[in-house]
Amino acid sequence: MSEPGAEHIEIRDITALDDCRAVVGVQEAVWGRDGETVPASVLFVSAKRGGILLGAYAGNELAGFVWSLVGTRDGMSTHWSHMLGVRPEWRRHRIGERLKQAQRARARAAGVQVIEWTFDPLQAANAHFNLHVLAARGAAYTVNAYGALSGPLHRGTPTDRLMVEWWMDAPDRSAITTDIWHAPLALTVTAGEPWPRPGQAQWWASTGPIRVPVPARFSEMQQQAPDIAMEWRLAVREVMLRLFENGWCATGFELDRSTGAGAYLFTRLRRGA
Repeated sequence: MSEPGAEHIEIRDITALDDCRAVVGVQEAVWGRDGETVPASVLFVSAKRGGILLGAYAGNELAGFVWSLVGTRDGMSTHWSHMLGVRPEWRRHRIGERLKQAQRARARAAGVQVIEWTFDPLQAANAHFNLHVLAARGAAYTVNAYGALSGPLHRGTPTDRLMVEWWMDAPDRSAITTDIWHAPLALTVTAGEPWPRPGQAQWWASTGPIRVPVPARFSEMQQQAPDIAMEWRLAVREVMLRLFENGWCATGFELDRSTGAGAYLFTRLRRGA
């Protein structure tokens, strides 16, 4: 049977328990059966009590989903977007972006002020999606946020995470002029085959933008060269922690599509700027 095109994908709310069980199946397809899946019963209750649980359907097939939980922060209404997953065979249709934009629309209608989530800062494709495509902002860095996880995507290094803020009233910041990407690197990179290595951390006292590089194919690096993966984890951790402690935030990401590597853009831009 031929695969339908993206125009046949329908985004709709998931409220039935059987559909929540289908979400568990997508979790297993994306993160593996030995990963830490959220059970259908939890998804079902969350959707009934203010959580946002959306599915991308190709006919009767669940191609992907996004799930966020109700939260509060400093008196604000928030959502914590805990999971976004798309089946591997459907990842060429921008389903993740459509799910996130639908989530944003639901959140704004409910009076939510900001959606937050975390991701591994060394996953370049995810960084590009979150900071460039969605124009969210990297606001904080957490060391070993989830401890030791059992899934195959997480083995080998601590589960450091970049916390993202997606403000509902923020202007679109995805269009970044190319001259910004001439900003200096906060971390040098030493070429190597098959894996580059992080070099010396650098620091500038100026208020201009700074880039933080990350390697390509970090998941493969974790499996094939765990010592180099750990070097990258610790080097990026040191630089990002220092930047955040000094009032910077991650406001963009440049992806080199030819290699899969990339670089974060850090500026002193604050919310509302």
